[in-house]
Amino acid sequence: MVIITQFCRRFAKASWLLATLLLLSGCQSAYYSAMEKVGVHKRDIMLDRVEDAQNAQEDAQQQFKSALDQLSQMINYDGGDLATQYELVNDQYEASKAAAEEVSGRIAAIEDVADALFEEWSDEIEQYASNNLRLQSQQKLRTTQRKYEGLIKAMHRAKDRMAPVLSALKDNSLYLKHNLNARAIGALQGEYNTIKRDVELLVAEMNKSIAQSQEFIDLLQPE
Repeated sequence: MVIITQFCRRFAKASWLLATLLLLSGCQSAYYSAMEKVGVHKRDIMLDRVEDAQNAQEDAQQQFKSALDQLSQMINYDGGDLATQYELVNDQYEASKAAAEEVSGRIAAIEDVADALFEEWSDEIEQYASNNLRLQSQQKLRTTQRKYEGLIKAMHRAKDRMAPVLSALKDNSLYLKHNLNARAIGALQGEYNTIKRDVELLVAEMNKSIAQSQEFIDLLQPE
């Protein structure tokens, strides 16, 4: 049974592109129905998506740290090709933007499957003939929903922390693009401490979100 479950979960991961295409076309329910027919249930899909979001946040953490490091190197510029410095700074901004978009997409995917899962779970509770089993399922649903609500709030808080950093990175890139001289580097030095503080806050929020993701994964993980 464990081997079958692992296979199904790997199959669900491999179907991420298909899921994305179906979501974009408004065919979410068709996707979930198709996956259920091959033994991959909404719970499995939700578990995979939380894990994927967790990984995306970890990658984003590293990317924003890398962007901060590149900015630090730039403001300590001691000679060299300023055009190259601009390209490096801009590359870090673009990579950070892509990482932020990845996190946002993963969160949206979790929210979509969560809505479908909880709706299905609530409907199926009414089908129990056993009062005892119905009550147990209701309690598990409430616990899962409560954990989920805390998780999704934490994810959104971390996601929102990316916006000011991205904005500052973009400003620095644009300013440097049109002012390729040593004076421009000096003007950007004052921005560094603000960005550093924002990155530290972002990393702290992401650490909280990643920890809550693991708690939720442990809750959903088959025993």
